[in-house]
Amino acid sequence: MRGMPNDAEKNPDADKLAELRDMEAKVRRMRDNRNSFRDQGKAMAKKRNAVQDQYKEHREKLDGMKAELDAIHTERNLHRAKRDAVNAQLRDLFAQVKGRRGEHGEKKSATAEYSQLLSQINNLEEQFQTTSSSTKKEKETMERIKRMKRRAEELEPEVAKFEMVAVDLSNLDEAIATLKAESDDAHNLFVEALKRADEKWAEYKEGLDHRDFLKAEGDRHHNESVELHEKANAIHEKIDELMVNVNKARDELNMARQERESWITDHNKSVKAEMKTGAESDEVADMLVQSLLSDGELVFGGVGRDDAAQKAKRGGASSKKKNMRRMGPIRRR
Repeated sequence: MRGMPNDAEKNPDADKLAELRDMEAKVRRMRDNRNSFRDQGKAMAKKRNAVQDQYKEHREKLDGMKAELDAIHTERNLHRAKRDAVNAQLRDLFAQVKGRRGEHGEKKSATAEYSQLLSQINNLEEQFQTTSSSTKKEKETMERIKRMKRRAEELEPEVAKFEMVAVDLSNLDEAIATLKAESDDAHNLFVEALKRADEKWAEYKEGLDHRDFLKAEGDRHHNESVELHEKANAIHEKIDELMVNVNKARDELNMARQERESWITDHNKSVKAEMKTGAESDEVADMLVQSLLSDGELVFGGVGRDDAAQKAKRGGASSKKKNMRRMGPIRRR
């Protein structure tokens, strides 16, 4: 029956077109997946950048905490050094009190010798001023005082180097009490600085742990971003490979369509040329003339076979009309 689908002519490129559509649909799906991976990768990169900004800010905060901790450590070390120096000074004084400075064969410390010299100088000067003696004896006393002062001047730099607290070495009991108090103060300051250092270190350690966490998070986001971009690139490469086949199929379909269109165009031109009349085409007119000449239907001069008879008929009619004109008008009675 006319118009039924089974009577319709099948598209010669149907299989190729279906294959092309399948490949194009696959390319679209792959592009969607690629774009999805790229978007996820960009999102991870933004998270990474945000975490890295936090990491930089936190690291600057840690630098400030580290500077404070170093300052506390420096203060702690100074207090400890002062305590140790005062204790060393105390040991020298204790040795002086116990008489160890006078033991034979044992070398005195600079502090002990210096304090002994000052004590002897004070005693000699007081004796020189309060007692009377011969000129010779006074001269010997003055010479002895001068020698002791020169020796004390020689010991002053070394004593000043190790002596943290200036005390009156002529009164050893008071000097020892003063040094004990200074040592206790230095020790208490050392302990207090040690506690502050421990507290600051706990805070700093917590900051270090948070810094490590931020670094790990930044690295994790970075690795995920790289992995997602690599997946997107892998899909993009497959898309490029598939597009080679897609473009090839498109070119083949275009060539087939152009070939059919060219055939139809040539066919239509041929049919149109065959249907032209002599008035529309000089070529057709020449063919008609040749055909009429060959059949005897036409002679040179433009007169055909039937033209003489037609002319005779036309001539008879003309003679009759002429005779009627000669007779003149017919009058009715």
